[in-house]
Amino acid sequence: MGGKQDQNEVYGKPAKYDPSFQGPIKNRSCTDIICCVLFFLFILGYIAVGLVAWVYGDPQQVLYPRNSTGAYCGIGENKDKPYLLYFNIFSCVLTTNIITITQNGLACPTPQVCVSSCPEVPWTVETDQLSQSVGQVFYAANRNFCLPGVPGDMQVLQSLRQELCPSFLLPSAPALGRCFPWSNSTVPELPGISNTSIAQGISGLLDSLNARDISVKIFEDFAQSWYWILIALGVALVLSLLFILLLRLVAGPLVLVLIIGVLGVLAYGIYHSWEEYRVLRDKGASISQLGFTTNLSAYSSVQETWLAALIVLAVLEGILLLMLIFLRQRIRIAIALLEEASRAVGQMMSTMFYPLFTFVLLLVCIAYWGMTALYLATSGQPQYVFWAPNVSLSGCENVPMNTSCNPVDQPVNSSCPGLMCVFQGYLSTGLVQRSLFNLQIYGVLGLFWTINWVLALGQCVLAGAFASFYWAFHKPQDIPTFPLSSAFTRTLRYHTGSLAFGALILTLVQIARVILEYIDNKLRGTQNPMARCIMCCFKCCLWCLEKFIKFLNRNAYIMIAIYGKNFCVSAKNAFMLLMRNIVRVVVLDKVTDLLLFFGKLLVVGGVGVLSFFFFTGRIQGLGKDIESPQLNYYWLPMMTSILGAYVIANGFFSVFGMCVDTLFLCFLEDLERNDGSVDRPYYMSKALLKILGKKNEVPPGDKRKK
Repeated sequence: MGGKQDQNEVYGKPAKYDPSFQGPIKNRSCTDIICCVLFFLFILGYIAVGLVAWVYGDPQQVLYPRNSTGAYCGIGENKDKPYLLYFNIFSCVLTTNIITITQNGLACPTPQVCVSSCPEVPWTVETDQLSQSVGQVFYAANRNFCLPGVPGDMQVLQSLRQELCPSFLLPSAPALGRCFPWSNSTVPELPGISNTSIAQGISGLLDSLNARDISVKIFEDFAQSWYWILIALGVALVLSLLFILLLRLVAGPLVLVLIIGVLGVLAYGIYHSWEEYRVLRDKGASISQLGFTTNLSAYSSVQETWLAALIVLAVLEGILLLMLIFLRQRIRIAIALLEEASRAVGQMMSTMFYPLFTFVLLLVCIAYWGMTALYLATSGQPQYVFWAPNVSLSGCENVPMNTSCNPVDQPVNSSCPGLMCVFQGYLSTGLVQRSLFNLQIYGVLGLFWTINWVLALGQCVLAGAFASFYWAFHKPQDIPTFPLSSAFTRTLRYHTGSLAFGALILTLVQIARVILEYIDNKLRGTQNPMARCIMCCFKCCLWCLEKFIKFLNRNAYIMIAIYGKNFCVSAKNAFMLLMRNIVRVVVLDKVTDLLLFFGKLLVVGGVGVLSFFFFTGRIQGLGKDIESPQLNYYWLPMMTSILGAYVIANGFFSVFGMCVDTLFLCFLEDLERNDGSVDRPYYMSKALLKILGKKNEVPPGDKRKK
């Protein structure tokens, strides 16, 4: 009675035999209904936020430039005038810095007009042209750069005084929808402006805003190489699929080669460290002679560094060898499970393409949040105020500067020179504008919650499909006809609330991490070493917590897919089951990680090497039909191919990893539920039975004989 409690009892009792259990439960009920209702209400609110943003937002202000009257260039009445011309762009450079200009939508205290094309040649109003009309100097010479509505019979001098027409033009190039002068333009003589400052300002402006030219070259490269990129992605898909399907044949030898490779690398590291230590020891190079220095490379020239490296590598080599000796049985079980997972994927090939559906749902979630955030950020009515270049001039005293005005009714013949009604910004008043921050926070929470729910849906659906494979006694005869679609239907119908519950827990931790990163970024530079240390500890703890919750959620979703219980019970049962077999968990996890890392390296590295040699033209003799295209940036399609290959490999291997985890939990349950007798036979494969030294005592001719 008072004896020591059994070690396994601490982590719950082993699963009991259930004669009615034959795989994922079909007669199940809805779980976590309260969280399901809360999730649907939140989604309705998220949709309402999107509708409000759509009604009050105006994203055109970020996509299209505005002229002085607030009208957009490139759409509406200015459809044929996509570019914005600044009368005196140097006022932008002189009044503020480039970053501030960009953050304010490139708005400057100078008249702005929509034009069909940017000026191509330099021009300045001559003295004898001041007495001529605007029609003679501007319109007749095809200089359509005056503000709309300026009459052709107006005197040029008067139009310049009222800043209705530009006094000079410079050769310009379009960038971000604006006309920016070339850095080598000859600048006219302007009061208070030096050629040097203008050249520096324009040069910096063009360096930061020449995205249009780069984008054109990028578009040309994609147009020339898009089909070769698709071929590279096809190669990545085939390699990923072949690697997974062939694991049933080569999993054992491949794991052995990888382990020997790791041992070989460590052994070489030990040898190299010993040689370096021996040479430096003979020279007498010691850390006492070097002392403390911030030059870390200097420590490679002292013997103590290599001695420490030698000890660390030797310890790692010894630990790995001991693990291979004492855990060889569990490594064999891990290899057998990998082979079984490859066989399961081969029987249900549709599971390999389920990540495409998940990817589409993720794109929808991100696109909806992005559009909602954009519309919310651009909500508010445009505000226009009176502005003049010099308010100290005679006649400007009685003009109410910075007061509201109508941009349609521009002041004409005003006593104040250059008086204009210009766009100032967007009103921040109103219910939506006052709640803008809260709505954006709601949107961020919706982004994280929906993304985590979509990922949880994918994990639970795949777990249900692979569990139906394991618990089929006769494979493949007993496997359901449509295991993936059946698992998808069960998950959506019964367990939306459980998935939302797990996704909400993970979302709260991720939001806490984001807030902590924001605080750390804002306080960076003002913190003392102790505060930075505390902040780093908090960030590390939240990172570990997020990793643990992801691990727990993943296994909880597997138990939900099999038994149909709520999230908390499933998470508890999964955790207890794993803790009762913790050594097997660690071994399987590390062997799987090593194998999948090698697979990703093989796929991504292979596609990367092929792309590099092809797009750089180093593969000769392929014929005219498959010559490498002429590109501006050969690295662009190469990096696109590598990134696409990684996404494809990660998608395929994530399915395989989910398969391994599901089969592993089923395998542990199988060991606890069954004993190999006639009434309680094992469902595991013959290879696993052989490794464990077990067998099913099924009499000859029995219908359940394997």
